[in-house]
Amino acid sequence: MADQVIHAEVVGKDGPALQRFYSNLFGWHLDTNNPGGYGIAPSAENGVATGIGTSPDGSGGWVTFYVAVPSVDDALAKAEKLGGRTIMPKFSPGPGAVLGMFADPEGHVVGVTEL
Repeated sequence: MADQVIHAEVVGKDGPALQRFYSNLFGWHLDTNNPGGYGIAPSAENGVATGIGTSPDGSGGWVTFYVAVPSVDDALAKAEKLGGRTIMPKFSPGPGAVLGMFADPEGHVVGVTEL
């Protein structure tokens, strides 16, 4: 089986405002009970787990999706070999989570995460 999209996210300068917007727009119930207040709508509610919050540096935002891969390091290296570039090296934002981000050759940002 090919790697699957398991998470999508919307981040920007004002995470709580984005959370209100998407909650009101789509009727999503976001769980923000975590240290960063990152809002998560579970996959059972909208098809794929979706996160909405403030960008890590608070300067801007993006919309992206995350693909489950066996190894974040290997996926980032392969993306670079194919003409992409690493945007965020492998890191862990919390227990049980490992992710990274790359830009494709046209600059679109995609996340990868280990399950």
